[in-house]
Amino acid sequence: MPEGKQAVVWGPPDGSEVFHSNCPARQVLDHITSRWGIWVLLALRESDLRFFELRERIEGISEKMLSQTLRTLVRDGLVWRQVEPSTPPKVTYGLNEVGRGTSERLVDMFDWIKHNAEDICVNQNEFDGAA
Repeated sequence: MPEGKQAVVWGPPDGSEVFHSNCPARQVLDHITSRWGIWVLLALRESDLRFFELRERIEGISEKMLSQTLRTLVRDGLVWRQVEPSTPPKVTYGLNEVGRGTSERLVDMFDWIKHNAEDICVNQNEFDGAA
């Protein structure tokens, strides 16, 4: 292990530690499932994009939130960032192997939501009508 680095203990294989507030996996999950994290990962799944291309692709995200979300996902090792020396600098973002695996699971979740959307809407309407 490189000098100055500490090993991170993620807990037992059954994942029970994720319910503890100090579990590193919980923090990464919070980043992935944040308001904008999911959308950034899904947008980058389609292709590598520059900052403003991402901003145009993800409706409603501000430059500040996109910048913060990208910084967090790069730090977590889900997204890579490449700066081309030019004026102005060209910054491109894409998914690395871990980010691609994460985005594939998000697509599975969205497919499940689409498959069950009608039942979900019926349940919501019934709940709202009973309130």
